[in-house]
Amino acid sequence: MRIELMEPLNFLTTEELLFFLHRKKTEISCIEQPHRFLSQLRDHDLVPEELFENVKKMRSREQKEKGVYEVLDWVEKNKPQYIHQFWRCVFEDHILQLYPTLRTLRKSLLDGTFKLYKKHPDVKTPAEEEESEGKAEKGKEKNYKRKRSKDDRSSEDSDDPDPSSASTPSLKKPGKKPSFSSLVKKGENQEIWKWPIYKTHLPVTCGDKEGTLYRDKMPRGEKCILSQGHWFTPNYFEKFAGKEKCKDWKLSIRCRNTPLKKLIEEEHLQCPPVEIRKRTRVCSSEENDAEDFQEQGWRGGGTEIRGRVEEEEDMADLSVFQAPSLPVTCVSLTGTLYKYRFATGIRGKCIRTEERWFTPEEFVKQETTITDGHWKKDIVCHGKTLNFLLKKEILLKHLLLCDCQKCSIKKEDLMAQNNDDECYVCDAEGNLVCCDECPRAFHSHCHLPAVHRDSPGEWICSFCVLRASQQWRDSSNMSEQEAFGAPVSQYRLHCHYLLLCVYREDIQKVFVEDPRPTVPRYSEFISQPMWLDRIKQKLESGEYQMVGAFVSDFQLIFSNCSTFNRDNVFGRMGARLKEMFEEEFQKIFSIQ
Repeated sequence: MRIELMEPLNFLTTEELLFFLHRKKTEISCIEQPHRFLSQLRDHDLVPEELFENVKKMRSREQKEKGVYEVLDWVEKNKPQYIHQFWRCVFEDHILQLYPTLRTLRKSLLDGTFKLYKKHPDVKTPAEEEESEGKAEKGKEKNYKRKRSKDDRSSEDSDDPDPSSASTPSLKKPGKKPSFSSLVKKGENQEIWKWPIYKTHLPVTCGDKEGTLYRDKMPRGEKCILSQGHWFTPNYFEKFAGKEKCKDWKLSIRCRNTPLKKLIEEEHLQCPPVEIRKRTRVCSSEENDAEDFQEQGWRGGGTEIRGRVEEEEDMADLSVFQAPSLPVTCVSLTGTLYKYRFATGIRGKCIRTEERWFTPEEFVKQETTITDGHWKKDIVCHGKTLNFLLKKEILLKHLLLCDCQKCSIKKEDLMAQNNDDECYVCDAEGNLVCCDECPRAFHSHCHLPAVHRDSPGEWICSFCVLRASQQWRDSSNMSEQEAFGAPVSQYRLHCHYLLLCVYREDIQKVFVEDPRPTVPRYSEFISQPMWLDRIKQKLESGEYQMVGAFVSDFQLIFSNCSTFNRDNVFGRMGARLKEMFEEEFQKIFSIQ
């Protein structure tokens, strides 16, 4: 959540954060491909446009490093009052994904490994340095060390691809068997309540509400949680978050997914003393009810109601969640969640739509009707939220500092998550080529036309090429006879599309190969057999002149299936395949 990354900055002084920047300028200036980093600062009005444009024009690595250093130096000297905003921009999720160096800096700032107060006696403050440099020559160069790493080509400057399936793939993806990595790294310490920076306060959450718990106020029974500018007792913070049915703030309020109950039991937090009051009740008033509710909340009562809620959840039918992939919705959006790809809300692109793969947080942001959405409560599967799936351990959430491939921010790992892990046509793993426009991936021999790997470059699959071509092609309708009479040479892409659709739909590969060697007595009933590999061979060798002849061979497959199988399982399979083929044919040829 955002509070885990940003909240601690509110408790560091301007002087401390300026000192941190002063010590880390050289390290930050060595980041690869700094354009996105600088754009982030420019978009938040932290860097003047003229300085941004000057650095943007720099070409060599050394020039860029020097330019980034000058930008950071300018921020330190001219924008000290905005230093909190600077680090918030630098530590936003989409920036951390691109720059591992910044992720390391954030960690050192949060866990206390960087000593904020240790200052070398010879180091001048930014104000002192500016005063001493004011008399120096303006163009004086600064010497600093540069961190070397492998060059990484930017994809921002690539040319637009020619819409042709014959171009060559830019990404070859080795097939990987889906596997569950360990969620807890051996020896990893996630107990942030022991970190020095959290000595006086803790980031806490309850439902979708975030706040800061002040440790010294809690033992005194005072309002100790600050959220959205208001102070709350733990009980009323639970109510503010819409979790009043739980009536046990020790379980519903959490720090890094750890209930406060555990922190209290381990003596990291102190509860206020429990006062047992004797009441004389003449009549029940709203005021007394509220006091009883608050007192009961401090004691951690309300187990009867909470028990009923948990019992209802336990009675839910969990069998519908056992499949490896699950249908999910977010208001008007629909997608498929693949459980083995899930890591956290911002890591692991696990939700697939027709357009692309998304992390849960990215998926929610696609729904324009939600202004303040949260993936745990707004994404629904079989009537249950993802928060329910997490509680039931149907989804397993990775730790914040997990370094598995799903949680990795390396460019190659992020790119690998943009496409499917199995071939779109045969649904098998192996060495795959990935489309640069959609989430599909293919074996080179499964795609039509076959993909050649002899040179690098962007590649777009036939599905995307057809979609793009239909946007600029004449959209006038055709009759079925006009479509049958159309030359294959002008509609080869359409034929490729139809054949790929049938290959994909034939899940059990019943119609792929010649049935005569494997199906007993087939030749006794079928005099003219036909199969998909035979159609593919005829199409690629140029045997079809007209689209009608191409379609006729598909009709032959369907009629043979009906004749031989009648109304058994294979006969019904062929009927469904025929229905799908005819729908796709009419759609791509715009049949009236």
